[in-house]
Amino acid sequence: MRASISIRRTLVSAFFFVWLSSARGEDAGTFVFCSYNVRNWLKMERFVGGQRTLSDKPEEEKKAVIQILKDISPDVLGLCEVGDDQDVADLQKRLKQAAVDLPHVERVQGSDPVRSLALLSRYPIVARNSRSDLGYMIRGVAMPFHLQRGLLDATIELSQGFQVRFIGVHLKSMREVVEADQAVMRRHEATLLRAHLDQILLIAPKTKILCYGDFNEHRNEPAISIIMGKRSTDKHMLEIVPKDVNGQVWTHFWDAADSYARLDYVFSSRALRPHLNEDASQVYHQPDFLKASDHRPIVMPISNKR
Repeated sequence: MRASISIRRTLVSAFFFVWLSSARGEDAGTFVFCSYNVRNWLKMERFVGGQRTLSDKPEEEKKAVIQILKDISPDVLGLCEVGDDQDVADLQKRLKQAAVDLPHVERVQGSDPVRSLALLSRYPIVARNSRSDLGYMIRGVAMPFHLQRGLLDATIELSQGFQVRFIGVHLKSMREVVEADQAVMRRHEATLLRAHLDQILLIAPKTKILCYGDFNEHRNEPAISIIMGKRSTDKHMLEIVPKDVNGQVWTHFWDAADSYARLDYVFSSRALRPHLNEDASQVYHQPDFLKASDHRPIVMPISNKR
């Protein structure tokens, strides 16, 4: 019985991607967005041969990431935990070799000197409003804090007259730091993001916004409520809840604690919501996803038709 259920779920996932491949493209009016924390696609200190040394993401992990993205074949790809321009170009080149050509790039880096955010697209980026200079103060702490990975803001014209503004973030990790409480830091970063969204929607209330990324926060925490805003207003960001083939929503696995959590989210402005099909969205899953990253990608079709 369990084997037949597993096979059936695998077939459901396979049919999902077959449907995407047939429905996608400018003529068909459906585009595939993917949000993915690729776990340190960058140069950093790692243990190699029993010694700590500065090195790239291991080759087997890179190949696993590319295989997953080849399977998804996104039109727009929002990335967390990428490094510098060379690292992004490396990922971009490997994707192209796997027949996933995403020539248009936006990258932003905050105060973190190692990790940045990137957006890769099959379609042109027509506006860039990313911020790397956002900061805040915490009461009782003299030093200023900065949005560590910056705030990525790029508008893409998916088809003629149909533009979507993609806003990506990677909020403060759950690792404790001596400077301040890490949860308080996330709330301040969430407030900066909310202010950015408010400014956009005040000037242009009909803007189609997709806000995505690794929020490093559980659903019931204040940071998520801050980002979504008041439900009674036109500026409220609506939550999209993709599920995997098992009906589960978790996006991150912490192996040291055997902990599964939903830390990656997608939020939509009211103007974009009619163009999204929550039931057709997925948390991508395959049994060996950990070979690539400790996060699972979110896959979401966007239609230029209501």
